[in-house]
Amino acid sequence: MKALIVDDDLVLADVLSFTLRRAGFLVITAHDGQAALDTWQAESPDLIVLDLNLPRIDGLTVCQRIREKTSTPILILSVRGEDDDVVRALELGADDYITKPFSPRQLVARVQAVLRRSGVTPTTGPLVIGDLTLDLARRELYRSGQLLAQLTALECRLMEVLMLNSGHVLPADTLITQVWGPAGGDRTMLKQLVHRLRVKIEPDPSSPVYLETVPGVGYALVNRFSPEP
Repeated sequence: MKALIVDDDLVLADVLSFTLRRAGFLVITAHDGQAALDTWQAESPDLIVLDLNLPRIDGLTVCQRIREKTSTPILILSVRGEDDDVVRALELGADDYITKPFSPRQLVARVQAVLRRSGVTPTTGPLVIGDLTLDLARRELYRSGQLLAQLTALECRLMEVLMLNSGHVLPADTLITQVWGPAGGDRTMLKQLVHRLRVKIEPDPSSPVYLETVPGVGYALVNRFSPEP
């Protein structure tokens, strides 16, 4: 299921993207009103998360133009919480309205509620990147449909974060926070966890083709189809 996030705050857009990816969505982003309309037309998302204070074309106008042509669910996010703003957005066709700040759990719950009201069943299936498939419920990793490894809870969490950000280099500190929490791990523990994961998933752990180390920065999952060992 595809979600379009529209926010000119790049940091917040990244947080929203990660939150929805973790909930099982394929996420695309736009950072101004015109880009939002162009991306919506090109990508046909199943859901739109829309800020109101946008450059070029404001969020209310974007909402109105999209609603004139489609019933795609629209969830408004805004610092503007006055009754007039909320009522105006709902009158123009928005399905729900959340005032910033908000928690990731609240966002996911409201997104799922909007989709259910729209007759769409949210899906949170396995994560698939290239020839790798991660079954989060069973903590099983498959390659080309064949069981590759049974993962521990930490290995599964690391693999999940890497797959959700496939192709992007994640700093070590970011991975530590996502896997252990702000005070739960360190770089030595992360290095050991990466090694254990490589032993399970790489054809040759000494020459990894999936889990890449970027010296001085962190790690990335390379989105490629690698041959069977």
